[in-house]
Amino acid sequence: MQRIVVGVMMLFCCLGTVAAAAEKHSGTIDLAALKILDLQTAQTIALASNPDMAAAQARVEQARARVRQAAATWWPSLDLNGGGARQRLSESSYRASSNLYSKFGLSTDQTTEQYSANLQATWVLFDGFYRNFKEQQAAYDEQSVSAALVDSQRLLVTSVAEAFLNAQLAQTYIDIARADETFYTRQLEDAQNRYDVGAGPWGDILNIKVQVNSAKTSLIRSQREFEAAGYGLAALMGLPEATFPPNLRLEALDKARAATSSKEKTEQLIQDALATRPDVRRLENVVKQTDAATGMAKAPFYPKVHIAGALEGAKEGDMGLDEDDFGNTVAMNMSWNLYAGGADKARLIEAEQARREAGYTLAGLRNSIAAEIRQDLALLAAAEEQVRLQRETVQLVEENRDLAKNEYEAGEASLVRLNEAQRDLITTYGRLAQALVGHQLAQQRLLSATGRNLNVLQKQPGNR
Repeated sequence: MQRIVVGVMMLFCCLGTVAAAAEKHSGTIDLAALKILDLQTAQTIALASNPDMAAAQARVEQARARVRQAAATWWPSLDLNGGGARQRLSESSYRASSNLYSKFGLSTDQTTEQYSANLQATWVLFDGFYRNFKEQQAAYDEQSVSAALVDSQRLLVTSVAEAFLNAQLAQTYIDIARADETFYTRQLEDAQNRYDVGAGPWGDILNIKVQVNSAKTSLIRSQREFEAAGYGLAALMGLPEATFPPNLRLEALDKARAATSSKEKTEQLIQDALATRPDVRRLENVVKQTDAATGMAKAPFYPKVHIAGALEGAKEGDMGLDEDDFGNTVAMNMSWNLYAGGADKARLIEAEQARREAGYTLAGLRNSIAAEIRQDLALLAAAEEQVRLQRETVQLVEENRDLAKNEYEAGEASLVRLNEAQRDLITTYGRLAQALVGHQLAQQRLLSATGRNLNVLQKQPGNR
C-alpha cells in the first residue's frame, strides 16, 4: 500500500513539474525573435502549445469532476417542490356537485385553486458497498487519466525529437548541396580560364556545367524536403497554421557530437522503466478500476436500505400556506432483489473477465517495454559504430578528393577522376549526417522507452 501511495505521489509531482516547466518556459520564449531553434526549445514549446495536450488536460479535469460526483452520493438528497393549479368544473359537473353538497347544507364553487409545497429528503444508508467501489473506481480513473496525460507528453516529446532531427537532416543536405555547388562553380571558373588561354578542353567546361546543375537540383530537392519536414514539426509544436516565422533556422547538426551508448545495465534500465513509465502507471490504475468494478457488480446481491422524510403542505384557494397546512412523513425502506433472471451473476462474470483482461494487458505492456529497451540498446550500439565508421570514411574520402583535385589542376588526372572523388565525398558527407541523426534518434527513443525523456527535458538550463 505504501508503494502505491509513493507511486501516485511521484506521478502527480511529475505531472505538475512538467506542466509548470512548460508553462514557465513557453512564457519566456518569443519564437518570432528566435533565429536558431534547438531541440529542447522545440520540445518545450510543443508541451505548452500542442492542442492535444490541452485536450488531455481537459480529460483530467473531467475525471476529477467524476470523483466529486462519486463522493456526492454519500450525502442525503434534498428536493423542494411546489405547485399550484386552478380548476373550473363543467356546468353538468358543477350542478351535480352543488346538489350533493346541498344535501349536507354545504356549498361549492365552480372554480377552485389548489396550492401545495413539499420538502423531501432521501438518504441511502446501505447499498451493498456500491458507493465505496464507485468512489474508488472514480479515483483510480483520475489517476489513470493523469498518467495518460504524462504519457502523451512523453510520446509528444519523442515525436518532436524525430521530426526535428529529420528536418535537421534535410537542412544538412541543403548545406552539403550548396558546398557541392560552390566547389563546381570554382572548378568551372578555373576550367574557363584554362580554356581561354588554350590550356584546357571545351569538354571539361561542359562536364563541369552538368555537375553544377546536378548540385543545384540536389539543393532544390533538399530545400523542398526541409520545407515539408518543417510543416510537420510546426504542427507538433502547435504553431498557428503549422508554419515557422520567416528566417528561423534549426540548430546546425553537430558533426563533432560524441557518439556514446548507454553505460547502464539492461536489466536496471528495464526495472527503472517499469517503475516510472506513465503508461504502466495508467494500466495499473485500470486494473484497480476493474477491481472496483467487480465490487460494484457484487452490490446487487445485497439489500438496499434508505431512509426518507417529507414535509408536505397543501391549501385550497390561497397560496399562503402556514404551519397548520403542513404534515410530515418519515420512513425507512429496504429492498432486496432475490432474482433477476441471472443478470446480476452475468454482470459479475463480465466484471471479473474485464479484470483478467486488464491484468493480461498490463503483463503484455511490461513484456513490450522490456523488448523495446533491448532493441533500442542494440540500435544505439549499432548507430554508435556507424558514426565511428563514417567519420573515418569522411577523412579518407576528403584526402582522396583533395588529391584528385590537385592532380587534375596539375594536369596529371582526368576530370572524370575528380568528379568521382567529389561525388564520393558528397555521398559520404550525407551518410555521416544520416549516422549522426540516426544516433540521436536512437538516444531519444531509448529515453522514451525508459520514460526519462521528460526528466531530461526538465533538467535543461532553460527549463530550470
